[in-house]
Amino acid sequence: MSGLYVHIPFCQSRCVYCAFCSCTKAEWQDDYVRALNKEMEMRAHELVADDDIATVYLGGGTPSVLPTPLTGNIIDGLEHHFLNGRRLCEIEESTIECNPDDVTPQLAAALQRWGFNRVSLGVQTFDEQRLRWLRRRHDALQAGEAVRRLREAGIDNISIDLMYGFPQQTTTQWQHDIEQALALRVPHLSAYCLSYEEDTPLWQQWQSGKVRPLDEEQCREQYYLLVDCLTAAGYEHYEISNFALPGQRARHNSSYWHDVPYIGLGATAHSYNHITRRWNTGNIGRYISQTLQGNTPYEQESIDTDTHFNDLIATTLRTREGLSTAHLRQVFPPKYADELLQEAQRWLKRGWLQLDNGHLHLTRQALFVSDTVMSALIRV
Repeated sequence: MSGLYVHIPFCQSRCVYCAFCSCTKAEWQDDYVRALNKEMEMRAHELVADDDIATVYLGGGTPSVLPTPLTGNIIDGLEHHFLNGRRLCEIEESTIECNPDDVTPQLAAALQRWGFNRVSLGVQTFDEQRLRWLRRRHDALQAGEAVRRLREAGIDNISIDLMYGFPQQTTTQWQHDIEQALALRVPHLSAYCLSYEEDTPLWQQWQSGKVRPLDEEQCREQYYLLVDCLTAAGYEHYEISNFALPGQRARHNSSYWHDVPYIGLGATAHSYNHITRRWNTGNIGRYISQTLQGNTPYEQESIDTDTHFNDLIATTLRTREGLSTAHLRQVFPPKYADELLQEAQRWLKRGWLQLDNGHLHLTRQALFVSDTVMSALIRV
C-alpha cells in the first residue's frame, strides 16, 4: 500500500518563516492544474499491478486557496489515474491542508463531497499579535470557526498545526496556546519550534538584528510542557512532533516514518520506492512549461544499502515504536545491526536510548535533541 502526495504551491501571501515551494501567482493556477493532470497521466504506470494507494495528501502552499473547480479537477485526475476506479472517500485516508479563514461553509461541504476524510489546519498560534507578525491571514476566532464548520459538514478527523519558540514568548503564553488547542478537542495535533530558514523574511530579520531567537533552554521547556499537557489530556505522543487521540494517528505521514513507498506529484514533490528517490523541480514555472510538453523535470538518486539504512534511522527513531532490530537484521547484512547496537551502547548508558522488546527508541530526555543521537548512528 502506497501513499500519494500532491503539492499545491499557491498562497495568497507568504508567511515570514516559510521556506517551502510556494508562490502568490494566482494566474498560474489553471496551467499548474493542467500540468498536474499531465504528470498523473505520465506516471500512473509507476503503480504495480498488486499495489493500491492507501493515502492521499494535498499539501502546500495552501491547497484551500484553489478555486473549487480546479480542486475538483485534481480529484478527478487522481481517481482516474491512481485510485483504480475507487473514489477518494473509499481509500484509507485522504487529507487536505487548509488555512482556517478559507474554510467557509461552502468549502467544508465541497471537501466532504469530494471525499476528503481528514483536514489539516494551519493554526500556528492563537495569539493575535503573533499571527500578524507571522503574516497569517486568519485570526484566533477563525481557527475555532473552521473546526466547527468542518464538523458540521461531517469531517471530524481534524489536525491543527501549532508553533512555539517565538521571540520573547513566555511559557505562560505558550501554555495558553496549548489550552486553546485542547479546548477544540481535535483528534490530532502537530507542533514545531519556529525555525529560521535561510533566505526567508524571518531569516533576514534575524540577520539584521530585528529579532532575537528564543534561547534553546526556553524552547526545550516549551516542548516538554507541550508533551506533558497533551499526554495528560489523553493524546498519544507517537512521533517527535505529533500527537493523536487513540486510533487517530496521521496515516499518510506515518508511512514516511515506516519506510512505505510513496509517489509525489507537483513542483518539488518527492517520490520513494525503496530503490530510488526522485524529486521534481522546485521552479514552478519550469514545472508547468516542461510538464505540459510531456517531460516533468526532476532529479533522482539510487538508494544503496547505506542510504536505506540511514533513512531508516532518521525516520523510525522519530516514532514512539522506534527501530525494530529484527527488521534491521531481516533487511540488511548482519554487520549493520551489530555495528548499530555497538554504537548505541553509549547512548543507552547515557539514558538517551532505550532497548525494549527488540525495539530501539529515544527516551523522553533525548526527544528535543534527537538529531544528535541520529547523527551518531548513521553510517558515513
